[in-house]
Amino acid sequence: MRLAAVFLLTVAGAIAQNASRMEITLERRDGNAWKSVDPGLVLAAKERVRFRFKSNFKGYLYVTNHSTSGTSTLLFPRQDTGSMNQIDAGKEYVVPATQGAFRVEGPEGYDVISWMVSPVVLAAPSLPERAEPTASVETRVEMKPRCDDSIFKARGDCVDTAAGPKSQPADTPSRELVFMRQKNSSVIASPIPLKGPVVYEFRLAHR
Repeated sequence: MRLAAVFLLTVAGAIAQNASRMEITLERRDGNAWKSVDPGLVLAAKERVRFRFKSNFKGYLYVTNHSTSGTSTLLFPRQDTGSMNQIDAGKEYVVPATQGAFRVEGPEGYDVISWMVSPVVLAAPSLPERAEPTASVETRVEMKPRCDDSIFKARGDCVDTAAGPKSQPADTPSRELVFMRQKNSSVIASPIPLKGPVVYEFRLAHR
């Protein structure tokens, strides 16, 4: 379709002109090594994961998790995952920034991991490292991950296309974001330079 072609050219042009761009990669621990995986891969309980993050602009990174157990948790920055959250353009970062990892826990469903890049340092988020349930556990559990049959037949992986990076419509700046795939990495870009904090979410599917 012509409309789709024009849209893709616009996005490609924005990236080529070094507009706001971020890359995020999900990695899973496999034996003694870390391996990048599809962002929609449905993970099993107790698996360990981490993220690689890179952007073409400076800022301060904040990551929180809203789990299937109904709790809200500050993932980064904090003492055990790394307290230095200032990011430089073109440099790759690992979250957590320490030698640790995030363990998949809780009822089957989607953990909603919120990513925010702010142009200025923010006061410490009000979320504690562990919080009491703040959302309906029953509602979250009802949202079950589903395998894409075509991907399963081709690769043998259970991949849910509803998982991975998504926009947060309530945040005006994030409405300009475009989400694309680049192998196992996800590219989040904007056709126009973004002002103010950039916010989006990563839905981590697990059983």
